[in-house]
Amino acid sequence: MTRWQYPVAVAVLAGLAVAGCGSQEAEQAAPATVAPTTTAQRTAVTLAPPTTTVDPYAGLPLIDEVRWTSNVDGARLLVFPTVAGRKTAAPGTDETAWQEVLALDPAADSPGMRDQFLCHWVWARMVAPDKTSWNLEPWRPAVGYSATVSANCNPGGPER
Repeated sequence: MTRWQYPVAVAVLAGLAVAGCGSQEAEQAAPATVAPTTTAQRTAVTLAPPTTTVDPYAGLPLIDEVRWTSNVDGARLLVFPTVAGRKTAAPGTDETAWQEVLALDPAADSPGMRDQFLCHWVWARMVAPDKTSWNLEPWRPAVGYSATVSANCNPGGPER
């Protein structure tokens, strides 16, 4: 018998001894007409539905309006988010909101503007949630999202 077979054999024999399997005394001790003393009952189990987070702002506009202005540096697009646009945290709403900006003014689709918008969507909403508008400037260099965030959403110089 190998090392791993021994504990298995001991467990099987111990189980047979406790159950009285094969023992004539165990067969003679139990009368043939004894009814079971317990009855198995099935209990219905109700499982709770999986929890999901529902966006209370789903289906509401995220951008109220956009308006072009200019300052000493050049053109500036003011983006005015709605209450839903300021508060929603649902995944994918950043792209939905950007599409709303483009629907309101397709000229917003210029290099670097989307990165500025996403920077405001992610960071400005946390840092300055009540800022009236988010300012996007097409004259700012298109440096990519990470560099735009590093420049506090204003690559190429501070906001004036």
